[in-house]
Amino acid sequence: MKREIKFSLVFRDMWQSAGKYVPTVDQLMKVAPEIIKMGCFARVETNGGGFEQVNLLFGENPNKAVRQWTKPFHDAGIQTHMLDRGLNGLRMSPVSDDVRQLFYKVKKAQGTDITRTFCGLNDIRNIAPSIKHAKAAGMISQCALSITHSPIHTVDYYTNMAFKLIELGADEICVKDMAGIGRPVSLGKIVKNIKDKYPDIVIQYHSHAGPGFSVASILEVCNAGCDIIDVGMEPLSWGTGHADLLTVQAMLKDAGYSVPEVNMEAYMRVRSLIQEFMDDFLGLYISPKNRLMNSLLIGPGLPGGMMGSLMADLETNLESLNKYNQKNNKPLITQDELLIKLFDEVAYVWPKLGYPPLVTPFSQYVKNIALMNVSQMLRGKERWGMIADDIWDMILGKAGQLPGPLAPEIIEKAKNEGREFFTGNPQDNYPDVLPKFRQMMTEKGWEFGEDDEELFEYAMHPAQYEAYKSGKAKEDFLADVAKKKAAKDAPAQNSISSKQEPQVLTVDVEGEKFKVVVAFGENANTQTGSASETKTATTPSNGESKEVIAPLEGKFFLTKNASEKAVQIGDMVKKGDTLCYIEAMKTYNAIKSEFDGKVVDICLSNGEAVSEDDVIIKIQ
Repeated sequence: MKREIKFSLVFRDMWQSAGKYVPTVDQLMKVAPEIIKMGCFARVETNGGGFEQVNLLFGENPNKAVRQWTKPFHDAGIQTHMLDRGLNGLRMSPVSDDVRQLFYKVKKAQGTDITRTFCGLNDIRNIAPSIKHAKAAGMISQCALSITHSPIHTVDYYTNMAFKLIELGADEICVKDMAGIGRPVSLGKIVKNIKDKYPDIVIQYHSHAGPGFSVASILEVCNAGCDIIDVGMEPLSWGTGHADLLTVQAMLKDAGYSVPEVNMEAYMRVRSLIQEFMDDFLGLYISPKNRLMNSLLIGPGLPGGMMGSLMADLETNLESLNKYNQKNNKPLITQDELLIKLFDEVAYVWPKLGYPPLVTPFSQYVKNIALMNVSQMLRGKERWGMIADDIWDMILGKAGQLPGPLAPEIIEKAKNEGREFFTGNPQDNYPDVLPKFRQMMTEKGWEFGEDDEELFEYAMHPAQYEAYKSGKAKEDFLADVAKKKAAKDAPAQNSISSKQEPQVLTVDVEGEKFKVVVAFGENANTQTGSASETKTATTPSNGESKEVIAPLEGKFFLTKNASEKAVQIGDMVKKGDTLCYIEAMKTYNAIKSEFDGKVVDICLSNGEAVSEDDVIIKIQ
């Protein structure tokens, strides 16, 4: 009998890889006992990354969610692990060092055992502080190699990276094959090299199934000495998700490894619960195409976790593009045509941007630039016309060192815009902020929470936390679910499909009533309303004013973080000044003034949905 291989259920990532959301707290608590009864998991991925932002979007407290979700696994002796983004903590943009330190103290107190830290650029400088902070908090520090396939990302590249992380104190190594494009033999060599030098280091392998390599890769890394395999399960395995538990178990058992048995009665109950959650509302945000394997993913190398939300992004962009095509008497394009154009553009821009590993947030950055380029070119405009500030931070080195050189055209664009390149330690760009957030919470009368967990949440996700506290997050979420359900039912209900006017529905949630507007067709941008909602005050302009037009769809924000001062009515602005942001595809896109003048109207509220070509601000 060969050695033992253990399994970890990546429950959070299963959902994130499939669609937009993960289950609510009530749903998580319903499924946890049944996962435990399956009897085959040494570990369960319980939180991290986008998970806690989703709680906020639901209007749920993410700290209470993590405490409730980790407890049953703890009680059963199953280790819990989470994903963190190093310099970015749990979000898409960098955070200060004091927030990073608090992060690990909070998560340990909440019941998370292991933190899987990665840097989207594989810059060890961004991972090193997390090793120190995690171990100081009493957590197991697992450090990840973000696997991608390029002329730069070789077996030696990853082997040397692993050695450096172990020397810095990493307790474990995760081979994070987030797009599933690692080649099986090469992955086996990486694992063998690590085990040859550090035979006692625990290695965990994580892969997505999309391109089709994952099962072969799992066998190769196990043969090379891997200890733990991340798995998914039906109905959320394969496709943009992960290899299925039953397949992996059968394969490794046949290869002679000692693997745990699966309680199939419990497996079927968990499977049924997952389907129940999908039927409730989560399936409304899962594209059927995300269930499919697709060898076309080998080319762009986009990660499974991102593909879940990508299809939703494509729907929005496709609708916008076809509105433009219709208006300009051009032929409409299909989602497949747009997807192929996107994949081709990713392959074009990736090397020009220095081959950043295609993992959060840099996979989104590369995809966003590619999608923006495609959108602009289909409108007869040039490439590189709109690059968000966070993406510029990557290009300029503020988020870490890019693995490869930038293309001359990117360097030239940076110089033309007066942008400076940065070669120092990325953390130095982000000074401590906790005292400021403590003061803000005190002024608002908000509690810091057990173990300062509410302070942490506010500092980590300021805009989302404020929307959660105001109730707007829950209201917007319920409105979106109601709209999606109505749209799904429309073909079967003539009364709905024929009625194009917005409908006002009252939704009762735990005794609290919310008014939501469901709109169809041309009225789909009708705003959600409630008695408690307040809109940014506006002043009608006297005389002629110039309109600032939204260049893309998304959500409108006057600032992207608490350190910025919002533009107000009456402010004088100059050409090139940042007026506001449109948050789209997980990045904040700065909208700059194209002329000098006085702000006379702010047409949207913070967090309000905006469509391309909407008027967002008026300047006189």
